[in-house]
Amino acid sequence: MPSISGSFSAHVTAETTLFPDDQPNHQLQIAEIHATQKSPDPNWNNSQLIYHGVTDLVAGTGTQHGYYVNEHADGDRDCGTFEGNVTMAGDQAMIDGTFTFTSGTGKLKGIRGDGNFKGRQISPTEIEMNWTGTYEVAAGTRAA
Repeated sequence: MPSISGSFSAHVTAETTLFPDDQPNHQLQIAEIHATQKSPDPNWNNSQLIYHGVTDLVAGTGTQHGYYVNEHADGDRDCGTFEGNVTMAGDQAMIDGTFTFTSGTGKLKGIRGDGNFKGRQISPTEIEMNWTGTYEVAAGTRAA
C-alpha cells in the first residue's frame, strides 16, 4: 500500500457547544472545519478538506469522532471517519487519533486504508494537524 502524509491548518466555520448538566465540567461540541491539505503526494496536495466532528469532554479530557471529505483538484473525492482522544492544556486542545477511508470517487473509487493524526487547537477557531497513513484503490483504478 502506498504511504501518504500531510498537514493542514484549518478554520472552524461552525461550532455549537452544549453543557449537559449530568456531571461537573461536561461539554459537547459539534464543529465544521475547512482546510487545504498540504502533502508531498500530489493526489492529496491542495485537496479541500471538510470535516464534521463531535467532541465530548469532561474536565478537559475526552473523545472526538466524526466524518471527513477531501475534494481533489480533479473533482475526485475520498471520504472517511475519524476518532481520537482530546486533552486540554490551558485553553489549547490537543488531539491524537486514527482515520479510516470509507469511500472514494473517480481514481479513488474503492479506496481502502487508514492512518494516524495528531494536532492542536491554536485558537478558538484554528487547528493545526499532521497525519500519516496508507491506502490502496480498487483493482483497475489508478490513484497516480
